[in-house]
Amino acid sequence: MSDAEPLPPHLGEVVEGLARNPALPPELVRRLVAYRRGMGTVAKRPDLTDDVVAEILAADHHWLTHSLALNSRTPHAVRLVLAEHPRPAIRAALAVSGGVPREVFERLVDDPDVLVRRNVAESDDAPADVRARLADDPEPEVRATLARWWPQAPEAVRRRLLTDVADSVRAAACSTYYARSPHPVPPADLLPALLADPVTRAGAVRHCALGAEAARRLAADPDDAVREQVAEHPDLPARSRELLAEDPSPQVRVRVFARQDTPEATRAAIHAGILADANLPTWPEVDLDDEVVERQFMGRMARSELASLRLPWVTADPLPYVDSPYPGFRAAAAQADGLPAAVVARLLHDEDSRVRTKAAQHARDQVDPATAERIDRTYDAPKGSPWRPADDFPLPVSVLRRLASDPDPRMRLLAPRDPDLPAQLLGLLAADPDSTVRCEVAAHPRLPLGVLLELVADPSAWVAKAAAGNPSLPPAQMHRLLVLAGL
Repeated sequence: MSDAEPLPPHLGEVVEGLARNPALPPELVRRLVAYRRGMGTVAKRPDLTDDVVAEILAADHHWLTHSLALNSRTPHAVRLVLAEHPRPAIRAALAVSGGVPREVFERLVDDPDVLVRRNVAESDDAPADVRARLADDPEPEVRATLARWWPQAPEAVRRRLLTDVADSVRAAACSTYYARSPHPVPPADLLPALLADPVTRAGAVRHCALGAEAARRLAADPDDAVREQVAEHPDLPARSRELLAEDPSPQVRVRVFARQDTPEATRAAIHAGILADANLPTWPEVDLDDEVVERQFMGRMARSELASLRLPWVTADPLPYVDSPYPGFRAAAAQADGLPAAVVARLLHDEDSRVRTKAAQHARDQVDPATAERIDRTYDAPKGSPWRPADDFPLPVSVLRRLASDPDPRMRLLAPRDPDLPAQLLGLLAADPDSTVRCEVAAHPRLPLGVLLELVADPSAWVAKAAAGNPSLPPAQMHRLLVLAGL
């Protein structure tokens, strides 16, 4: 070991990175089986040999075994062994691992642990006849999970869940949200009972005929979710629509706002009211009571919904809405195909990020590199979303190399997408003050060895982990790092 080679301060993360490194030699994979401080990541590798799998089973270390159960490449014979493992968490992991054989599901469907059976209920890989047995599971939470995750179950199963004795199961079976699409349509003969039942009413509304009397009654329902569904119903009478336009729930008003038949004056009033609620003063600027805090919170949620509305009727007839005062309407118009070039150009320069992005996605032939860079640079990413416009509109090498020294770290993140990025720029990015940039460049295949080793020893654990996972890391260095970890 050279004295010039820095020692990694985050050795545990480095070992995790090595466990994921696709170039890790087989003899080093075996040595990682002895590691006990991590989450057993090595057992998730797709290249495990039979003897390494046998060692993992023999070790019976919880996280190693758990990762092996999650590994979709684990041999079927081993999965049958894991299906009898004494720890429920191992059996539960097996149920959602992907590619599980029928014989394993036949054992897990009658497992004594609720979590295991819930995971079987969630699995789209489970054979239909085996999965259907969970409709008679003794635990309501298992039956509710089945209803939520299997909306396209055979009708006999759906009927059983829709008429279940447990409120939670019926609510999951007739809901406004399911974990899978498409959403189911309840049998017509069950609709009256579903509409009369408070726990299924919201989910049943969209499937029912809505006459004036039913609309009046449901528009006054104490459940916000019911009124939201009424506000979306295509047969909603004008009188009930105007009543719901002044509903205390901003989520209900958003749905009236999005209707094609809502008068423009009503739409404008709803929009102004929601923005006013979202912009109420916040604590600690002023001392707010609970009612005002809740109103502000709900208003902000509603404002977020305004920005992400689905408006197919606008997309079907876009030209009247390309200059709408509402960004959601302009975004819906921008999703139409065949818009005139001048209209597309205007939408590509819209003040709202979502409108610009939608226009680019639906008029790709009008997006040049400068436009693609501008749209990505000004993109307002939804919280938690990893996608960015440059994922759909790759920038030219010349732009990527220029971005290596861009003032904005978010734009510098794009530079490593050039597979032939010069060593000088790679070194510049590897020394970037922003750890997210260093983390991005740490996986680059052309990193000079000295630079890569510096990143393995980076003060950021995420950077060190990414560098250790770089397939360009020489086996001798992998060996050195495992020795440092005592392996």
